[in-house]
Amino acid sequence: MMSLEILLQTLLSGVLIGLIYALVAIGLTMIFGVMDIVNFSHGEFLMFGMYASFWMYSLYALDPMFTLPLTALLLFALGVMIYKVVIRKITNSSMLSQIFTTFGLMILFRGIAQFLWKPDFRSVDHSIVSGHVSIGGIQIGSPQVTAGVGAILVTAGIYLFLTKTRAGAALEATAADKEAAQLMGIDSQKMFALAWGIGAACAGVAGALLSTFFPIFPEVGANFILIAFVVVNLGGFGSVVGALLAGVLVGVVEVMGGLLIGPQYKMALVLGLFLAVLMFRPQGLLGKA
Repeated sequence: MMSLEILLQTLLSGVLIGLIYALVAIGLTMIFGVMDIVNFSHGEFLMFGMYASFWMYSLYALDPMFTLPLTALLLFALGVMIYKVVIRKITNSSMLSQIFTTFGLMILFRGIAQFLWKPDFRSVDHSIVSGHVSIGGIQIGSPQVTAGVGAILVTAGIYLFLTKTRAGAALEATAADKEAAQLMGIDSQKMFALAWGIGAACAGVAGALLSTFFPIFPEVGANFILIAFVVVNLGGFGSVVGALLAGVLVGVVEVMGGLLIGPQYKMALVLGLFLAVLMFRPQGLLGKA
């Protein structure tokens, strides 16, 4: 007989990993919401965030929690650069060209990581958040709790940025109607670059948080990008709050399904939930009809 403590611990683990899924998905949904481009290379931004945290820890003994702001800035700069060098040239191209371009970036980034750092698994052995905490008698890893709290804070920051600042309002206006926003004096190219920068920074922050307890290797982004696409669809394209709710829901279904039914079925359960929501609410939980 399974104890209540195990169920609660598993549920909490699902919520925490779901918050990480949400943070990755928020960056993805921002890019799609503003530009209508599906970024298949988004998982590689997470991978670069993990490697940035690892190398600053390995070479300079700087804890990933201390270097997290720097990681976010580095990934923001990378996202803006990728937009200006590559993506800007395909903004008016066909969807097929856009898909092939971002898919090609994914392959390129993985190849660069394998060339520079080899396919070895690496890890941050000791961090200030290492260890366990007890929550109501339930033992849970401190890195997971820290990652969950960090994901909530970053998500709240993105939401406040979009709803309370002029730049956020300009992003929202560009996402709603690019032509009308341009007539109002909003530079759509700057907004597109900003969306890519913020999207990459979100993935970088997620990578920094994950680096304290998840193995680091060139294909690590593949573990999160498929679920991130599911979360974006479930929450509704362009919805930050929807991505947060959907991320937690997916995390709970995945972890609880693995415990109650079997780990080999957890992804099937997530995709089953995804298909069920699409059947009855194609626009997602909080997407606009």
